[in-house]
Parts: sequence; structure tokens; C-alpha cells
Amino acid sequence: MKLNAAGSRVLQGVTSFLKADSAPKRILVVDDEAGVRRFITRVLSTAGYVVETAATGPEGLEAIDEGRAFDLIVSDVRMPGMSGPRFIAQLRRKEADAKVLYLTGYADQLFAERETLWMDEAFLDKPCTVKGLLESVALLLTGHVEPPAPRRFFGEHRH
Repeated sequence: MKLNAAGSRVLQGVTSFLKADSAPKRILVVDDEAGVRRFITRVLSTAGYVVETAATGPEGLEAIDEGRAFDLIVSDVRMPGMSGPRFIAQLRRKEADAKVLYLTGYADQLFAERETLWMDEAFLDKPCTVKGLLESVALLLTGHVEPPAPRRFFGEHRH
């Protein structure tokens, strides 16, 4: 995976932030395209996230039913059988506070099924860049596009 300078900076910032946090963030990726799942898994794993995947909405629900906890769900919108918005609607019956990133080439379908997104939801157009994916994930998990700078404590000297 080759990153441009901006993507490298974002990856370095996310990786530093995750190393400072004792528990790695867990992400479930639900997409029917194996290549998309591999790309997202590679990018997020390289950044220090723990990633699990599912090829369908029902597989994603099964992971939740088995008691696995996730800090973020990354879901395709257009999948055979159960769309991403339907998967998330069922997920919300069990995990009302789930954070969700919809990854889609069909934003019109997303908003045909949903009038608005919830507070902890966002969408990213496919195809996406490494930088766009990392920034979207960081924004949902931390509230910042890039991790916040470390705070200085009283009495610390600047060098």
C-alpha cells in the first residue's frame, strides 16, 4: 500500500494516538465485496485498529449476537439481501449507541432509505482514499479529524 504525504501524516497521527490509548479500537467492516473488505482491513490494521469483517448484514449481526463489541461499524450501503441501512437499523435494536461509517458509491440509496443520519453516523463515497478513510474513522471515534495533540502538564518545559 503506497501513501502520499498527506496520507502518511494522517496514518502517523492515528497510529501515535492509538498507541497512547491502552485498548485498541475494534472495528467491524461489513461489505459484500471482498476487495473492499481487504482494502479497508489493510488500511485500518496498519493504523493500529483491530478489524473484523463480515460479507453480509446477517453475518455482521451474528458477530454482535456472539457478544463481540465494536467501537465502530463500517458498512456498505448497497448489499444483496440486506442493505447497509437495514443492517444498521437491526443493529441499533441491540446497540443503540453504535458509531457507523457508511461507505458507499450510492449515497442516493442511503438517503432514500434514511432521511437523515444519526449523530454518530457519517458516510464516505466509494472509491475512497486512504486519507479519507482514516480521517473519517478518527472523526467518528475521537471527534477530531486527526488525533488531538498531547496536552502539556503544569511545569513542563517546551523545547
